[in-house]
Amino acid sequence: MTPPSADTTARPQLRDFYENPSVPVASGDARSLRQARMLAAALGPARSAPATVLDIGCGDGSAARTAAPLLSGHRVIGVDWSQDALRRARSLMSDVVRGELTDGGLPLADGCADAVLFSEVIEHLVDPDAALDELRRVLRPGGHLMLSTPNLAAWYNRALLLAGVQPVFSEVSLRGIHGRPGSEVVGHLRLYTARALREFLTASGFEVVRVAGAPFHGVPRPLRALDRAACLAPSASSILLVHARKPGG
Repeated sequence: MTPPSADTTARPQLRDFYENPSVPVASGDARSLRQARMLAAALGPARSAPATVLDIGCGDGSAARTAAPLLSGHRVIGVDWSQDALRRARSLMSDVVRGELTDGGLPLADGCADAVLFSEVIEHLVDPDAALDELRRVLRPGGHLMLSTPNLAAWYNRALLLAGVQPVFSEVSLRGIHGRPGSEVVGHLRLYTARALREFLTASGFEVVRVAGAPFHGVPRPLRALDRAACLAPSASSILLVHARKPGG
């Protein structure tokens, strides 16, 4: 997904990179669907009290489209700082807002959201601490955070590191992939293991409810069954899905 923040020194390069229409701004449907199911279970039916869900780093809106049938009746608002991503998202989402997590924060009131979707964003951020502070601010007490990010300790990365190969998802350049499988540059700056992510969220003032796993659409076809099986052990899965809550409420 397209990240909503970067610091001043890195901005000229990172902003140009993420505004490039050729840079992917969508993630796999399998991850989006699993995350949507977790959120739908946390929110429950809309009925007379529909929830406000912020899809922060919404990219082209494809994740919101995947989640829409499961979040029927709830209001989903897409937030991104990439003008190109928002232009594409408008065709899939009824409400979109341009905003950043840092440099003044999101143009949203304190406690305005019942839930935040934060899908494939945190790995792109220069300052994830400030980003989580801002997410906590816009969530109401008891509000839900659904975060997903690639897993540094994915089952195949453990084998690659033992062989002296750069882990999948990690990048050493914005111009090309070096020292690892794959060819697509997406601008990852930070990677997390399940343990590190849990500790980071707790230190940032959230209560971690659940950590789950999801498959990665880029895994070669012969290995996809193994990748799906690895989801049973989230610490070894390709993608980490975390449900956390803001205390209170």
